[in-house]
Amino acid sequence: MSYFDISGQVAVVTGAATGIGEAIAARFAKAGATVGIADIDADGARAVAAALGGPHFALPIDITSSSDVERAVNQVVAEHGRLDIWVNNAGIGGKAAPINQQTDEDWARILAINLSGVFYCCRAAVPHMLARKYGRIVNIASIAGKEGNPNMTGYSATKAGVIALTKSLAKEVAKDGICVNSVSPAVVRTKILEQLTGEQISYMTARIPMGRTGQPEEIAAVVHFLSSPDCSFVTGQCYDASGGRATY
Repeated sequence: MSYFDISGQVAVVTGAATGIGEAIAARFAKAGATVGIADIDADGARAVAAALGGPHFALPIDITSSSDVERAVNQVVAEHGRLDIWVNNAGIGGKAAPINQQTDEDWARILAINLSGVFYCCRAAVPHMLARKYGRIVNIASIAGKEGNPNMTGYSATKAGVIALTKSLAKEVAKDGICVNSVSPAVVRTKILEQLTGEQISYMTARIPMGRTGQPEEIAAVVHFLSSPDCSFVTGQCYDASGGRATY
């Protein structure tokens, strides 16, 4: 028996054209799932799907559009017959600046991508999971959603919202064979760091007892368990992958 076996399952990972999402998709593929590389970057999604080979497929999606999310979810079910795993990984760091330098547009954009996008995806995926009485949803939050990072009010607020959304949804579907959990990484070495200042990155790294940034593959390992049938009595949780930054 292989632990965390997801052979034959269909998984979708948003924001999978790069970074943590790409690492999650690669791990799922090795574990036997058919993986949808969902990303607004259609060319990037196709490149990752092609690199994985086999049955894996690109799924262009704009998670800020509820209608596009519905279209994408229905497409997966129509073409693959099922939807077992959905990972909400897509997100942005947003503008790193004091609150009085954040515009209405900055706030609206980070809400649309980091929080409304997660809501739309969960809302679209859950009915298909309810119909089969099985499903796994994993939402990528952040340590910033628990502790808050200065000059990152939008990011911190949206990631706190993701954690609360996870807990609420998990309780709604707890008796329906669906487990919903979140993962809160500390700073991870991905392209999202290009949106932040060196000062912001140093601030976050200095608070990690291990003294280093995380790697995408380390986050993917936690997501793999939470997405597997072995995760059968764990739901509504926020798993930290923070090198010891937060221990609560």
